[in-house]
Amino acid sequence: MDSIIFDVDGTLWDSTDSVADSWNQAIRLNSSLDLTLDRETLSGVFGKTMTEIGDILFPSLPPQERNDLLEICFETENRYLEDHPGEMYPGVAEIIPMLAEKYPLFIVSNCQCGYIEVLLKTTGLGPYIKDHLCFGETQVSKGETMRMLVERNNLKSPVYIGDTQGDADACKAADVPFIFAEYGFGEVPSANRRIREFSELRDLFL
Repeated sequence: MDSIIFDVDGTLWDSTDSVADSWNQAIRLNSSLDLTLDRETLSGVFGKTMTEIGDILFPSLPPQERNDLLEICFETENRYLEDHPGEMYPGVAEIIPMLAEKYPLFIVSNCQCGYIEVLLKTTGLGPYIKDHLCFGETQVSKGETMRMLVERNNLKSPVYIGDTQGDADACKAADVPFIFAEYGFGEVPSANRRIREFSELRDLFL
């Protein structure tokens, strides 16, 4: 193993409440939808691409209106998170700097542009992450996004840590070993390697 790639939501932090607050604000101000999002609804779509989230949450809107509202939601979310950041999981703040001393660390997510940057800024993790890539930049599947990051950083033997079946499927597509963060939002019954809490990475890799 020569590097570690992380997912964001359900792996490094939980921003569900802040995202719900910001999206509800955007929906009220920019649409006529009678819709209030909550933690349960959002946690069920975390890990999906932006396009898939729009299809699930705003199915009644025509495609262009759906995309326009999505863009507003994401812009509102990024601004809101600067003052109302997600909560890092126990052990992340302590273990990431330790891992970074031994391995290059990366992030691949299905999020919008700007989201990873807000995470890195508000959590102080920025100095420890060598590179990151997201769906907002690539507009392709997570597996393809992962492959692009691996290729541009010339990684030979990375592992990916994520919390959903979508993450596991992306790893299979990119031919990258997967470690399931079972404290997150998803279920991956077939995962061979898993961690119950982030601090277990100390024993795995250090």
